[in-house]
Amino acid sequence: MSVIPPIDLTPFRWRDGERLIVFGRGRLSEAPDLLDEPFTLLTTSRARALVPDLVGLAAGVHEVPAGRVDEIAGELRSRVEGALLVALGGGRVIDTAKALAAADPPRRVVAIPTTLSGAEMTAIHRHAAGVSPETERVRPAIVLSDPALSASQPVPDLAQSAGNALGHAVEGPATNQAHPVSALTGLAAAQLIAQAFSAGSVEEAERDALGLGAVLAGYSIGTSGYGLHHVVSQTLARFAGVPHGAANTIMLPHTIAALARRRPEWNERLSAGLRANPAELARRLLELGGLTGLQAAGVSEDELEVCAEQAAERPELAMTPPAADAEELRALYRAAY
Repeated sequence: MSVIPPIDLTPFRWRDGERLIVFGRGRLSEAPDLLDEPFTLLTTSRARALVPDLVGLAAGVHEVPAGRVDEIAGELRSRVEGALLVALGGGRVIDTAKALAAADPPRRVVAIPTTLSGAEMTAIHRHAAGVSPETERVRPAIVLSDPALSASQPVPDLAQSAGNALGHAVEGPATNQAHPVSALTGLAAAQLIAQAFSAGSVEEAERDALGLGAVLAGYSIGTSGYGLHHVVSQTLARFAGVPHGAANTIMLPHTIAALARRRPEWNERLSAGLRANPAELARRLLELGGLTGLQAAGVSEDELEVCAEQAAERPELAMTPPAADAEELRALYRAAY
């Protein structure tokens, strides 16, 4: 892969409508000033160990277990109190906080990501169990993205998380709600991810690039929605138990080709910006993530068929027209098996 010109990683504050986005290494130190009222912390054991001082400031702390966001939020709903919810963790933690805020307004969410999930940048989340699907969804009012946290995982986990972010960057500009800003941010995000993994090792500067890439990729898909790639990946997570980052990373080399057939002009622009086929970068993340395919990830033949059937029912497929049918979905899963 050819060298891509470096992108500025200078820390910044970005006022985007009603939300504030603070990015940069060391910006976690601003958390006490940003949290101007008592807050309840949602987190994980890994995340709370990274930021013990923040845990000490919380009025209440709840660990978010593994599982489905709708079920987790439904279980926590009666126990989580407070108008300000701080989500310190990955996508599951942040999405749970968003679901709880949507279920019982008015609440604000502050997102402090510890992975590259991009959940901090979107209003995309499942509702808590028992909440009407028509309920307005929530995006965080404050995003505090410090690469010392957001890109803090060991390289194999980091590569899988980057596969999720790259999926956002590739798919956002391929939907029928894409616009010039989603394309610009998606392209920059993909370049940052490629830049980070082009060297022989992933040091501080590369992790900073990944942190910014996740923010921009999340912005891209947050403003333009998702379709084919995220449907097949989310379905694997929900019905076959494949971790979200792994599901995205395993499927992406295959879904990139399917999206390219639908939006060839975007694929050409992305390839020119990366100076390589984006599927090459996706395969690099697959390798660095220690992944091979769905069978090695523990997916059975029966689960493969269930996923194809369930994915075919998702209305979001219409966002990347023509909507994939069960036959195409089955072929994608089989190619990744």
